[in-house]
Formats: sequence, structure tokens, C-alpha cells
Amino acid sequence: MQTYISSVQKQFRYYKKLADSACIQLSDEEIFSQLHRSKESIQTNSIAVIIQHLAGNMLSRWSNIWEEDGEKDWRNRDQEFVSPKFDRIELLEYWEKGWACLFEVVDSLDIVDLERMVYIRNMGHSLVEAMNRQLMHYAYHIGQIVLLAKEWKGDDWSSLSIPLGESPKYNKEKFAKAKRMQHFSDEWVSEDEAQGPTKP
Repeated sequence: MQTYISSVQKQFRYYKKLADSACIQLSDEEIFSQLHRSKESIQTNSIAVIIQHLAGNMLSRWSNIWEEDGEKDWRNRDQEFVSPKFDRIELLEYWEKGWACLFEVVDSLDIVDLERMVYIRNMGHSLVEAMNRQLMHYAYHIGQIVLLAKEWKGDDWSSLSIPLGESPKYNKEKFAKAKRMQHFSDEWVSEDEAQGPTKP
């Protein structure tokens, strides 16, 4: 169970790092723009809208997690899907606020907390279930951020994974090392890395 806590802490930081590393490559215009495929297609959410939604979700889910429902009465979820009225710096300050709320809880967990009950819209979850639910939700949206960022940058995109064509070299380097216990994200994101980018 302690391994699970450590793994979840690292996974949340890994996905935050993915989003931060995508956003730092983008201009303000790219972060706030919607992608249009055709006149008939439904408009996509901008990266700014996705960031706003994730931050709002984090603040609602992780604030007073033991005392209050994860869906707070002060949250306006629908408004999270409206283009933000603030600028890039304010948007990313809000993003950091959401993550800080999450990490304040996740970094303070003990094994005995994992089976404690929390509620989301009056539905009971063990903390393990709630964390898994949120981890998958955030990974889903961060995948959207990365996909949109790649679309905007095109050939100027800097890969956040193993670059195409370099898998054999990467695997060779990994298999050259002895078998060991290590989280896959350790070589890419540090434990204390929580400050995201504010400008490209």
C-alpha cells in the first residue's frame, strides 16, 4: 500500500509534467484557440478551457476531502467550459492552485487513509477508488492537451516521449542496466517539481 501511495504521487506529477511541457511550447494564441476541422464539425475545447476545467475539478475534489463532498456547491462546472476571461499567466496560476490543492492531500497520505470513505455527488468511494477515478480523468484531458499542442506546433513539436525512430536505441540503453525497482517517470520528473511554465 505504501508503494501504491508513492506510485500515485509520481503518476500525478508525471501527467502534470506532460501538460506543462506541452504548454511551454505554445504561444498565448495557441493555448486559447479552438481547433476547427470544418464548418460542419463541432468546435473543440481550447487548451485553456481544458486547463480551466481540470483546475476547477481539482479544487472541488481535493478541498476538505474528508469533511465535504467532492462536488462543492460553489463550483460552477458549466462555466469551466466557457473560454476563460483571464490571460495566460492568470490561467496557469489557477492551474497551479488546483495542483497544489491535490498535492497537499496526496503528499500527506498514510496507509490508513486509503480505505477511508469520501463522497462525490453523494456516491461513496474509498480513497483508492477516488484517486484512481481522478488520475484517469486527468490523464484523459491531459492527453487532449498534448494532442492539441502537437496539432498547433506541427513540425516544430518537441516530442514528450521516445522520438520516432529512436525506440531501439532507447531500449538498448534500458536493457543495458541491471533489473531494479524504479518508477518509469523518475528519469523525467523530480519529486519536488510542481511549478509549471508561465510563458513559452
